[in-house]
Amino acid sequence: MSPRRAAARSAAEGGAGWIGAFLEAQAAEGGAARNTLLAYGRDLSDFAAWLAGREMDLAGADQSAVEAYLAHCAAAGLGPATRARRLSAIRGLYRFAVEEGWRETDPALRLSGPARARPLPGTLTEAEVDRLLEQATRAGRTTAERARACCLMQVLYATGLRVSELVSLPVAAARGDPAVLLVRGKGGRERMVPLTPPARAALADWLAHRDAAEAAARKAGRSPSRFLFPSPSAEGHLTRQAFHGFLKDLALAAGLDPARVSPHVLRHAFASHLLSHGADLRSVQQMLGHADISTTQIYTHVLDERLKALVRDHHPLSKEDAPRSPRRRDDGD
Repeated sequence: MSPRRAAARSAAEGGAGWIGAFLEAQAAEGGAARNTLLAYGRDLSDFAAWLAGREMDLAGADQSAVEAYLAHCAAAGLGPATRARRLSAIRGLYRFAVEEGWRETDPALRLSGPARARPLPGTLTEAEVDRLLEQATRAGRTTAERARACCLMQVLYATGLRVSELVSLPVAAARGDPAVLLVRGKGGRERMVPLTPPARAALADWLAHRDAAEAAARKAGRSPSRFLFPSPSAEGHLTRQAFHGFLKDLALAAGLDPARVSPHVLRHAFASHLLSHGADLRSVQQMLGHADISTTQIYTHVLDERLKALVRDHHPLSKEDAPRSPRRRDDGD
């Protein structure tokens, strides 16, 4: 028996230590992303605290206890997506507990999550994105800062990367004037995303400034960074929060409502603009890194609009002065 399993088994009597063991297994065996682990940890700690307040624990909770907790979450005003994530964490924990032999039954096995609405994603027009890209060329006090701002925006819009993927890009991926970037996404899955000519130019410009700064740092005795966008943060690269703030400032300077602009909105703009210009849904799925095409299908409204425009602009009977055939009765289809 491994040390992890032995330690977890010794704590299994009341469920103490289950959460830590589960998260450790998810990181080591499931390849879960750090943000996913943090979210699961918060959700499961909240569930455990709720149980403790009712003199229950993880080991003794039954299906009715899990149902009552989910009802408590709904009453507290948590949205369907948050409740679905919490149930997913609880399911994962108990499935793991059964596999480890800590419990004989899974109290969450037969529970279904709340229905999740799939609202249309917010996006930006091509003209609005152009304003952001233009403003990025002026964002910064130094030439290097402006080069970095321009590179961040051009690469983000050219690839549709998630913000965590963008800020943690390794510098090795950008060497050699690449036509595509190799990106490691959710679950450790890798994919190739093409770069536009403006993105490649911005990348080359930023690399020149970055490498010059790295050379000066090396002379000063500091270790070089492996990231494309290095930072003195704990992670060693530009943080998601810092980039989010940068984007809000950029939107304000470009005359756009900052509430409408976020890294995720730009990801939606990337997908929507591709589809409106003729890209197929499967290609967009691959570039976005969606494991299931059903996730990408939120963009089908763009395809619907394109088809309507195609008929309106090219069908011979769509013209106002087009002759109308007399309506006739058909006997069948």
